[in-house]
Formats: sequence, structure tokens, C-alpha cells
Amino acid sequence: MAAESKTAVFAAIAGNTVIAIIKFAAAAMTGSSAMLSEGIHSVVDTGNGGLLYLGIRKSAKPADADHPFGHGKELYFWSLIVAISIFGIGGGMSIYEGIVHMAHPSPLENPTINYIVLAVATIVEGWSFYVAFRQFGAAKGRLGTWDAIRTGKDTSFFTVLFEDAAAMLGLVIAFVGVFAGHLLHNPYIDGAASILIGLVLAGVALLLAFESKGLLLGESADARVVTEIGAIAAEDAAVEQVGRALTMHLGPDDVLLNLEIDFVDTLPAEAVREAVQRIEAAVRVRHPEMTKIFIESASLGGGSGG
Repeated sequence: MAAESKTAVFAAIAGNTVIAIIKFAAAAMTGSSAMLSEGIHSVVDTGNGGLLYLGIRKSAKPADADHPFGHGKELYFWSLIVAISIFGIGGGMSIYEGIVHMAHPSPLENPTINYIVLAVATIVEGWSFYVAFRQFGAAKGRLGTWDAIRTGKDTSFFTVLFEDAAAMLGLVIAFVGVFAGHLLHNPYIDGAASILIGLVLAGVALLLAFESKGLLLGESADARVVTEIGAIAAEDAAVEQVGRALTMHLGPDDVLLNLEIDFVDTLPAEAVREAVQRIEAAVRVRHPEMTKIFIESASLGGGSGG
């Protein structure tokens, strides 16, 4: 999973770096507010790609004495920072630039350059979006796109996907702003396009922040997975009854499982220990993401314990 995430992130970084350069060049030559906002957008996206890569690297660090459950949530923390960056820097500066342009409008100069840049940017952004969507599609399996985003645990996937989707929408808005502003000789339209781009970025940022917050606080595994784990445990002959199964994602493929089981009262302690090992092995075969499994026994050798 980490390899696929890195591929999408690297593609986004490479694409946004190239696009940022040509957008700023076009904004300097034409005075387009929408194009300047798009340049800011691409710079922010490039930096965010770096932050996501940092999160992926840090989340892979092994557990230590200070972090006995590992560093998996580093990814969720840096994804939240990315959302704040998109909202504050990308969205905020684009809205500000649009307001300034509308307060002090200036006519567009040589809009042809903007059209060329927008066409090139669309090709590069389209490639980045294709890579991200392909990797996301492989990871989501049979789930629908929205269900995969809502239940997904790898924030790097849908962060890149959302950023690229917002970039494509931003390019459309910028094109309309430049074209309509030049056609109607109305510079206010260009400024309004910049504000609209900022609002799109702010909306994407809020959605990403909401998803990252839930995972950072500790989301459980999918309900179907939890139910299946209970069924796996119940199949063992030593199990009398399966109690609560508590799970928490520590990372996209790193889940903590605490499982309560009532074992048959007449079983000796050694048989219970063997049953625990069997259940753990069976769960890991079906769900390898359950990396940390703790089974609480309610009946151990005829007595009761925890």
C-alpha cells in the first residue's frame, strides 16, 4: 500500500512543480488574477505532496519505547497539516488575491498565453490525476468511490486525489474567468474566478480535515471486518462465546484488535493458550492488517480472568 501511495504522491509533486512555474510566468506576463491564484494553488499542492511523503516515511518507523504501537498515525497528522495548508494558504490567498483584483481591476494582457498555459497545465494535471485515480481504484476494490473515501484509512490516497480533482476544476474556472473577462472586457470576472478557486480549495480542505481528524482520533475497522473477526473466533471449538471486538486504526494497514472471548470452562490453561494462538493466527490469515491482537480470556482453566 505504501508503494502505491508514494507513486501517486511523486506524480503529484512532479506535475505541480512544472505547472507552478508556467502558471506564475503566465500571470506575470498577462496580469491575470485567476492565473496567479492557480500558481499559488500549484505551489501549495507541491508543498503538500512533500508533507504527505514525509508522513508516509515517518509512519513506517518501527515501534520504540516511547511509541510502543508504532508511528502509523504520523500519516494522519501530516494529512491534517496538508488540509490546513490548503485551506489557509491555497484557499485564503486565492480569495484575497481575487478581492484585491476586484478592488483594483486591471485589463488582461495577451490572454493567448493564458490559454496555452492552461492547456499545458490540463495535460500535466490530467496525467497526475490519472495516476492518483488508478492507484486509488486499485486500492478501493469493489467499493464505490465515495464509500471508499468515507471508509478508507489511507489519507495519502484521497488527499492526492482530492487535490488533483480540485486542480482540474480550478483550471476550468480559470479558463472561464480568463475567456469571459477578455470576451466581455470585464476584469471583474477574472477576480471573481480567483475567489471561486479559493472557495473550491477551502471546501476540499474542510473535507480532508474532517476525514483526517476522525482517523487521528482513532477510527475502528470496518464493521464488516469486525463481524468477520467475531465469526472466525466463534468457529474455534474452545470458544464458548465471543464478546466485544474493539479495533482502532493506527495506520492504513496497522490495526489494533482487542477481543473478549469466553472459553469453555472445563479447558485447562494450556488448552486456552493454544486456542488463543490458533485464533490469532486465523485472524491474521484473513486480515493481515490486524498487526496487534490482544485476546482477553473470561475463562482460564475453570476460573475467570482478564
